[in-house]
Parts: sequence; structure tokens; C-alpha cells
Amino acid sequence: MTEELIVRQEGAAGRITLNRPKALNALSLDMVHGMLAALEAWQKDETIRLVIIDGAGERGLCAGGDIRALYKSCQEQDGVAQQFWADEYKLNALIANYPKPYVAIMDGIVMGGGVGVSAHGSNRIVTERTMIAMPETAIGLFPDVGGTWLLANAPGEIGTYLGLSGHRVGAQDAIYAGLADIEVTSDRLASLINALSTADYGGNAHSDVDAILRGFSISTGPASLAAQRSEIDSVFSHDQVEDIVVGASNLGTEWGEKLVKALSKHSPHSMKITLAAIRKAASLSGIEEDLDMEYRLALRMFARGDFSEGVRAAVIDKTGDPKWSPSTLEEVSNDMVMSCFESLDDKELGLASGRIR
Repeated sequence: MTEELIVRQEGAAGRITLNRPKALNALSLDMVHGMLAALEAWQKDETIRLVIIDGAGERGLCAGGDIRALYKSCQEQDGVAQQFWADEYKLNALIANYPKPYVAIMDGIVMGGGVGVSAHGSNRIVTERTMIAMPETAIGLFPDVGGTWLLANAPGEIGTYLGLSGHRVGAQDAIYAGLADIEVTSDRLASLINALSTADYGGNAHSDVDAILRGFSISTGPASLAAQRSEIDSVFSHDQVEDIVVGASNLGTEWGEKLVKALSKHSPHSMKITLAAIRKAASLSGIEEDLDMEYRLALRMFARGDFSEGVRAAVIDKTGDPKWSPSTLEEVSNDMVMSCFESLDDKELGLASGRIR
């Protein structure tokens, strides 16, 4: 097992701690493989009644996948990135369907791939320090790891807003958006984990876990997204990104102006793919079908220049000046978008069909 992952049993709990604190616990391929191995083994272990995942350090659960490694794979064309996405998506599907309680401690920063290893779990815990975002359109990708499924099932157009803008949300907004379940103060997390690990579980571990969590749950007031819901729904109800930008501009408000400015910095191709993917995800039968779709998109977008350019500008050179291609929304045709959704034939991920690559 990689040192980047701490896997152990504590009482009735299978514990997973992401252990790359200097990299904000960004997921590597070895970490994905380690999580898959642990979760698969614990399914059959009757002494493990629940799983708890958290992140090492004080800054967050996980800032996403290791985009430096993905960038390197793009430059070297070594197939590592494609394998990473395939195995990461298998992990996301396993978490979403896990038969035992899967408790995710979403304390601090939770972004991209960090959402994938937490927000599909059965019990999702946020704190006053939580900051959740899916900012992939800013680096030439889209909200993957089942993100389009989560966003499509958020209230109204909240998910569309979060997916296109990459807007960061705190605890109560995350709960309102369907990305989390309860809020717990960060100073009680150790006590919560101890209570979950040492509990005397009966025949229904899910019910027992729910009861324990209720004893720690707090509410810090109404979600700001709920208060802004009608405005968000009005702007993001359109099926063309251009119309969303116009709608935001026509508001004549500070929020509308900031939104237009934010969207203008993101990859036009990525935003159109994201909007189309969220719309398509709303009609899919389940998370497996969604992840199969996202795998097609990931491979197609990885082959384009926007991803490497976005990572270069944000992470490698840190210039903050990506040169997107195409550079405008109007240049991204419907055919360019729809072609990314086409079958990969024998390279399909195959989660929905059971013929997993």
C-alpha cells in the first residue's frame, strides 16, 4: 500500500486517510488503487461495519486529482491519464453503491476528485471550514468523477451554476445543493470518529450511523444559494452558454457582472461540454451510465489542447493567462460538442453494461 494512503481498522470502522497534505491530498493513481483494494476487501469483512474517509493535515480532504501528473501524461502520451480516469471512475461507482455506511469527512477544501471520493458516499459531513468546488472549466475540463450526475440532481439550476462557474460553497450551501448531508463543528470531528468507530452496531449499521450523526449535527443558518435560487434558475435555465452569459449581463447587478467576468475566463469548449453533460445526465438511469459518459468526455477533451493549456497557465507556469482554442463561445459549434459524446467503441469504460475495461 502506498504511503500516500493510510488504511487501517479502528474498532468497527475501516479508516482511509488521504496522506499527501503538502499537495492538499491530491489523488494519485496509486491512491486510487489503494482505495479500490481496501473497499473491495472490506465489503467481505464482517468486522468492518462502516468506512470513514478523511484527509491528513489541516487544509482539506482533497483538492482533486493530481493534475501535474495528468499534465505530464499529456506531454508524454504514456496512457497514464487514461488509466487514472478509468480506475478513478470505477472507484466513484463503488463508493456510490457501497453496501456499508461510507462516512466522508469533508472538512476544509474539497475539489474535483475530492468530491468524487466523498459526495457519492452515504453519509457526507461538512464543517465550518468546508469549501467545495468543481472548477474544472477553468482548466479546460468539465466536472467529472460523477460530478455531472450530482450537479444534474441538484435543486433547480443550482448544479448548472456550480458546474459552469466553479463557484465555491460552504457547509449549508453544500447541503442545499445535495453535495453533503449534515454539518458538524470541526472541533468535534475527533469525537465523532471515535463514536462511530467504537459503537456497538446492531443488524442495521446504516440506521445506527445515522443515529450517531444526528447527535453531532448542527445548523448554522439558511443557505445563501436558497436565497438566490430564483435568480440562479432564471439565468441558468438556458440550454446555450451564450444565452446564460446574456442573462447574467442583463441582470444589471453586481452578482451578474461578477458572473459574466468569471465565465469569460473559462474555456469556451469546456463550458459548452459541461452544460451539455449536465443536461444529458438528468435523463440517465444511474451513476454508472453517467461515468461511462464522462469517460468519453475525459478522453476526448484530454486529446484537445485546452486541458494542457489550462493546467500550464494555472499550475505549471502560474501565469493565469490560458489561450483557449476556440477562444470564443461562438466558435464552439454544436458538432464540436456532440462529437465528444460519441461512443469509444472497444475503449468504452463499460460500467453500466458490466463489461468494464
